[in-house]
Amino acid sequence: MNGLLLSERYYKFYGKPMIEKHFPDYLNRMAIGLVGEGSECFGFDDKLSMDHDWGPAFCIWLNEQDYSDIGKELQLAYDSLPNEFAGLSFNKRSYDSKRRVGVFETKSFYERFIGLRDLPAAWEEWIEIRETDLAACTNGKIFHDEFGEFTHFRNQLLDYYPHDVRLKKIADRCFIISRAGQYNYMRSVTRRDIVAANLAESKFIESSISLAFLINWRYMPYYKLMHHSLYSLPVLGTKLYDLIKKLSSTLMLTNPIDYFNHKSEIIQTICGYFVEELNRQQLSTITSGFLFDHSLEILKRIDNPDIRDYNIKDIY
Repeated sequence: MNGLLLSERYYKFYGKPMIEKHFPDYLNRMAIGLVGEGSECFGFDDKLSMDHDWGPAFCIWLNEQDYSDIGKELQLAYDSLPNEFAGLSFNKRSYDSKRRVGVFETKSFYERFIGLRDLPAAWEEWIEIRETDLAACTNGKIFHDEFGEFTHFRNQLLDYYPHDVRLKKIADRCFIISRAGQYNYMRSVTRRDIVAANLAESKFIESSISLAFLINWRYMPYYKLMHHSLYSLPVLGTKLYDLIKKLSSTLMLTNPIDYFNHKSEIIQTICGYFVEELNRQQLSTITSGFLFDHSLEILKRIDNPDIRDYNIKDIY
C-alpha cells in the first residue's frame, strides 16, 4: 500500500472520528491531508521508504487563531491515536528535528518551505524560492478542507511563477546546460580532467531536469526524486527519462574516446529536444542547436529589465 492511500484510510478510520468526537466545532475549519518532504507525498515511496517517517499518519492545518486556541490540545489528541493501522506502524526516525505530520498552523507550515508567511507577491520573492521547496509544499493530497485557507495558499503556488520569472529561469537553465554539457564536458575530456567532466555531466543532468519541469509548468522535486519524476511530465518526460538514464548508465567498456563521444552525442540529442520544444512554445524562434543562443533569445522576451539582469543563484 502506498503511503498516501494509507494516510487517507488511517485518517478516515481513526482521525476523523477523533476530531468529530472531541473537536466537532472545528472540523469544518481544518484542512487535513498529507503534504511535505517524504517520498510518499510525491507518490514515489517503496519498501526502503518505510525505514523512517513513513506509516499511518496525516497532517492537520489550522488558521492562526484556531491553532492558538486548540493547537496543543489537538496535537495531544492526535498523539493518542493508534500507532498501527493495516498491519503497519509509523516509524519516526528523522534526521532533523522537523515534524512531518501532526498539527500545524497553516502560515507557519508554508513559511517553513518558502520562507514567507504570506503568498509571494514581488518577483524578488518568487525568484528566490527553491523549486524543490515549492514542490514539497504543493505535493501530496488534501483529504478535507471546507475552510479553504490551506487549499487557497496551495493553489496560488500551483498557479506557478510569474511569466517573467519563469522566462528568466528557463534562460538560466539553457545557459547552464550549454555551458556544462555542450561546452565544458568535452573540453574537460580533452584535458583528461575526468573529475571535471563528471561534474559537468552532473550539472548538465540537474539543469536539464529542471528545464523539463519549467517547460511543463511544474516544480521539480529534490534530487533523489528528480529523475524518477520525469516520467510524470507530459512534455518530453519519458524521452528525457530514458536519455538521462542512458547517459548515466553508459559504461566504459572499450575505447575511452568512443565512450565520451557517445555521451556527448546523448547530450546533444537532449539539447535537440529542448530546442524543438522551446520553438514549439514560442519561447525562442531561432533554430541554433546551441542552447546558449536560446538563453539570449529568451532573455529578450522578459519585459522587466530588473528580472532580465538578475543574477540567479545556482540552486534549485
